[in-house]
Amino acid sequence: MEIEKTPDGDLETWTVEEVAKAFRAGEIALIDVRTIQEYAFEHIRGALLLPLPFFEAERLPSQEGKRFVFHCGSGVRSDRAARAALAGGVGPVAHMAGGFAGWKAAGEAYMGTDMATGNSVRVPGKNG
Repeated sequence: MEIEKTPDGDLETWTVEEVAKAFRAGEIALIDVRTIQEYAFEHIRGALLLPLPFFEAERLPSQEGKRFVFHCGSGVRSDRAARAALAGGVGPVAHMAGGFAGWKAAGEAYMGTDMATGNSVRVPGKNG
């Protein structure tokens, strides 16, 4: 984990491995800030969708005792969302380095789309 000191608070950048471990343990709320279309095509099962264009820190759902970790496709939009959350008085927060592309490259499980049927399918990861 890397920590950047900002005027609004500490911005944490977590690795995919750190996010996956904390997510499986139920320690974080994972927020996907990609578009509705990106999420519909493929997403991390259990991640909440809050597209960046609609992001308002004060509208984040209550997750008592859990840190918000934002992710997007590559890490750029999630960094912006995390900074917006801090500016809105929400913290502590983090974002996932490498985004969803990093998640898939690390071999983590996700929900994808069966191109033959259009149905959602679970794409198993190295951890099952």
